[in-house]
Amino acid sequence: MAEKMNLEFNRNEDQMKLALSSLRSKFEKVSLGGGKKAAEKQHEKGKLLARERIEYLIDKGSRFIEIGAFMGDGMYEEYGGCASGGVVAGIGYVSGRQCIIVANDATVKAGAWFPITAKKNLRMQEISMENKMPIIYLVDSAGVFLPMQDEIFPDKEHFGRIFRNNAIMSSMGIVQVAAIMGSCVAGGAYLPIMSDEAMIVDKTGSIFLAGSFLVKAAIGEDIDNETLGGATTHCEISGVTDYKHPDDKSCLDAIRKIFDKIGDYNKAGFDRVAIAPPAKDPKEIYGLIPVERDKPYDMVEIIHRLVDNSEFDEYKEKYGQSILCGLARIEGWAVGIVANQRKVVKSKKGEMQFGGVIYSDSADKAARFIMNCNQKKIPLVFLQDVTGFMVGSRSEQGGIIKDGAKMVNAVANSVVPKFTIIIGNSYGAGNYAMCGKAYDPRLIMAWPSANIAVMGGSQAANTLLSIEVSNLKAKGKEITPEDEKALLKKIIDRYNTQTSPYYAAARLWVDGIIDPLETRKVISMGIEMANHAPIEKAFNVGILQT
Repeated sequence: MAEKMNLEFNRNEDQMKLALSSLRSKFEKVSLGGGKKAAEKQHEKGKLLARERIEYLIDKGSRFIEIGAFMGDGMYEEYGGCASGGVVAGIGYVSGRQCIIVANDATVKAGAWFPITAKKNLRMQEISMENKMPIIYLVDSAGVFLPMQDEIFPDKEHFGRIFRNNAIMSSMGIVQVAAIMGSCVAGGAYLPIMSDEAMIVDKTGSIFLAGSFLVKAAIGEDIDNETLGGATTHCEISGVTDYKHPDDKSCLDAIRKIFDKIGDYNKAGFDRVAIAPPAKDPKEIYGLIPVERDKPYDMVEIIHRLVDNSEFDEYKEKYGQSILCGLARIEGWAVGIVANQRKVVKSKKGEMQFGGVIYSDSADKAARFIMNCNQKKIPLVFLQDVTGFMVGSRSEQGGIIKDGAKMVNAVANSVVPKFTIIIGNSYGAGNYAMCGKAYDPRLIMAWPSANIAVMGGSQAANTLLSIEVSNLKAKGKEITPEDEKALLKKIIDRYNTQTSPYYAAARLWVDGIIDPLETRKVISMGIEMANHAPIEKAFNVGILQT
């Protein structure tokens, strides 16, 4: 038995390492932005690339969490793609201050705004507003990507929302600093100028509502872009910008000096003690996650490799066992963990509870635990590997909908910060109950082993197959067993693509895909970030309180 377990562990470990190798390879590709030739053109102008700017700006040797690295993956291919959504963004430290950084990537269509670019910028502003975090904009953009202007310009969550957020953030007292390090055109000109302070790089930075060609066409005036909206014009004549700098590095140095003098912030007061590593080796996680996503495993073993000293104080251990709830610490921070138990367990009533399924008793337990954490001001961490809620007459008669609604209500109304890690499956209403993107986690990350969909692949494929076969037969077409087999393969391939974590990351359903060993860092930096925003709202779940 031990030998069989070792073989399975090694097989799981090999699969995870292959997935991580693929993750690193994909990241290296998107890190090239618009490609080497486009990068060379930026360097020829004396400009740093977006990632180079961030690397220079943040404190040396400090941590950084990139958000949305895989945004746009596989999208807009008719236009040559949009690596990372044309923006590099994340959470880092500048002069010791934790902050949000957003940098346009001018190697991707001159930094033009695609629909996904706006979504990414709005997500970064959302993180800033939720956590009352200072934000730095490194602006270098040609403005809206005109072939897709109808998908980015007029709607509520489109381009204009960014400037609305600038104004709201200013009223909230959130520090916004902008550096104009390249083009800043048309509506995009409002973003840096609605920030608290705006600086511009001489000769490479420019800002205007309309460039020289449009000015010529509109009013017949002959003027060059530098005279129209360069650093000298805006620092010495218009007064639009506050500081002029000779090059990128001196501009970034100036931002560091500003952040060096920012006053301290009011803290939410989440509990933290000295950091302790897990007693069990976190690298063993690689061998504990099964290759087959429907195979059971013990989630407690995963938790022990994520928390300080591998100490997990479980709540209602023998009740509602398909969800694990308990208190622990991650890098010293007190956390409440809600996790799907993936092994098959037997309740005291003698009922078998299958891994990854939410039952009435587990939903009830989780709701009560979430309420307790809100009462004690303890941040929540959700570890998702869920196939959904239990179905069938016994569950319906037992009130699964009522208990599920109680859990969803508790998650939705929770006022402490929530962080979600999708470890494996994330299916249907289970995604919602376990704090999916729709339930406002401060950060939501996926491991390479994640699958996100309305239901599991085999069930969905067979359902879709029966629908498609019925439609074809209704049109008078004969379907042979071979045709049905080929059709099923086509459906499964398409469905598998759509359930991939990369598909989710491309659309910002998750903030990123991470190595399991980065989980502690993400949660720790996330709670540090959330600590900037004192809780001002009382926890109340309304009619489902009892």
